[in-house]
Amino acid sequence: MKQYVVDAFADRVFEGNPAAVCLPERWPSEERMMAITRENNLSETAFAVREGEDWRLRWFTPGGEIDLCGHATLAAAYAISRFVDPDAEELRFQTLSGLLTVKREGELYSMDFPAYTLKPLEVTDAITEALGARPKEVWRARDLVCVFDDPQEVIQMKPDLDKVRALKGALMQVTAPGTGTEFDCISRTFAPKMEVPEDPVCGSGHCHIVPYWADRLGKTELTARQASPRGGTLYCRLEGDRVILAGRAALYAAADLMIEEEETH
Repeated sequence: MKQYVVDAFADRVFEGNPAAVCLPERWPSEERMMAITRENNLSETAFAVREGEDWRLRWFTPGGEIDLCGHATLAAAYAISRFVDPDAEELRFQTLSGLLTVKREGELYSMDFPAYTLKPLEVTDAITEALGARPKEVWRARDLVCVFDDPQEVIQMKPDLDKVRALKGALMQVTAPGTGTEFDCISRTFAPKMEVPEDPVCGSGHCHIVPYWADRLGKTELTARQASPRGGTLYCRLEGDRVILAGRAALYAAADLMIEEEETH
């Protein structure tokens, strides 16, 4: 089985968010996919199998399968377009979140994702204690979104991950206005429930973050910066109930997985 490790939302290797992409000819078992994911020990491993003109795409964290992952989708599109179908200008992925399309636009890979509808929550002491700072607002869809006025609070945040794990939401997104004029917003993502302390760049998190900041800033095109230690840049556009996320990618590794074929029944 071919596997590629791709740094997504990155201009060069050692930036952005690394994801492993496996391209088997047929689906491995759930147990095998989880074993590969845990062996890779990255925030996400994607598995893609061609189905007619489309691809079936699934995403796994060390904690289990998830329904949406932006950076691993970008990584999968990069690997397929470079090593399998170099003439493809658009790739179609069938996923747990429905049909996702990725278009090549020069060096950028542009992804069409569903936008999450956010519902307001109370700012609680439990959230404040978990993050070590009190957010101005708290919202929830799939993830918990905590909004701060000061970007430095987000950049310097050192949350108590055990306390974050006890909160609502699949992932914890913390966000603030951008620094200077280069970025409209910044964010960080903590995912202890997925056995990922901090996700370096979270595409699906921006399906929460972009609708929020588009409304607050009165603009539909945003440049977002993930302020993790690795860092990454996302070029975002809100189109109704869809979020367009674009970014670059860099290949870190290509390999053959030295594992035996599973028996078919």
